[in-house]
Amino acid sequence: MITKTQQKTKRIFDVVLVLVLFPILIIPILVLVIAATIDTKKCGVFSQLRVGQHAKLFRIYKIRTLREEEHRLGHLGKSATSLGKYLRKTKLDELPQLYNVFIGDMSFVGPRPDIQGFADKLKGEDRIILKVKPGITGEATLKYKDEERVLERQKDPEHYNRTIIWVDKVKINKNYVKNYSFYLDLTLILKSTLNK
Repeated sequence: MITKTQQKTKRIFDVVLVLVLFPILIIPILVLVIAATIDTKKCGVFSQLRVGQHAKLFRIYKIRTLREEEHRLGHLGKSATSLGKYLRKTKLDELPQLYNVFIGDMSFVGPRPDIQGFADKLKGEDRIILKVKPGITGEATLKYKDEERVLERQKDPEHYNRTIIWVDKVKINKNYVKNYSFYLDLTLILKSTLNK
């Protein structure tokens, strides 16, 4: 089980890594935000409430990838633009989460932060997942890197997500918290970098 000392070490590592990466990535992030603004005709930065450590809500930041479109029946829907699909596939839409890591809402490694209705509803031992900060990457993130495509092939994506994928993610994330080590975080960061 992750200890308080390990959590402090993890936090120091997160801040140092953000300070190293930010000067390198600030220009690419600004370029992508401007491109997304032009592409989607809305602010290029998208934010949404997610469930964080100890089930506290926080605002996550991403590069906007969806454009509002009017469908045949006259109602508005959202679909990913060509640029948006590329950003999602390469995970470049998640670069603004460096800010979330810097201010302490997230870590580089941990369970992905979900919308309300998932992690905040965990019961019993499953709630150990909430002991750690959500991450940009993690074991479950790597396993389900093509989650959107998997869900597109299902007759009932919502049901499949809740009964199959979410259940497996909980199992993976519990194992991460129970067997945490700094070496594990470094390994997962390396795997995530090589999986781009």
